[in-house]
Amino acid sequence: MSQSTFDDDDLFGEAAAETRAEVEDHLRAARAELPDPDAVWETDADNVLGALNGLKSALDVGDAVESVRSAKKAYVLGERADAFEDADDLKAEIEELEELVADIEAAAEEVASLTGAVPAIRGALQDAADDGDDE
Repeated sequence: MSQSTFDDDDLFGEAAAETRAEVEDHLRAARAELPDPDAVWETDADNVLGALNGLKSALDVGDAVESVRSAKKAYVLGERADAFEDADDLKAEIEELEELVADIEAAAEEVASLTGAVPAIRGALQDAADDGDDE
């Protein structure tokens, strides 16, 4: 049977390793929630509105935002406790995922706006064409 150790340095080292693993787990979860690149690029839609609706669905980041947030919380805790010997890779990955998620969310908002605008434009163009036929 191994003897338990309660040495502060050993416990701190274990806690630091666990914190790093927690950050890495959250980052993996965030990456797993990101949209499939092919789903964002390819479409089977018959018209622009169908393509936009498909793209809007494809741009759903799911729980990636919460996973990145959890990773950053654990990272900040570890960083402030000076628990990491070298965490530049974690910091860079968190920043990269934050930026990517923000870009995807911004694109989704633009697509949602177009999803509302395109049918209105089509309707206005049809009305204009009908008015031209009446003359």
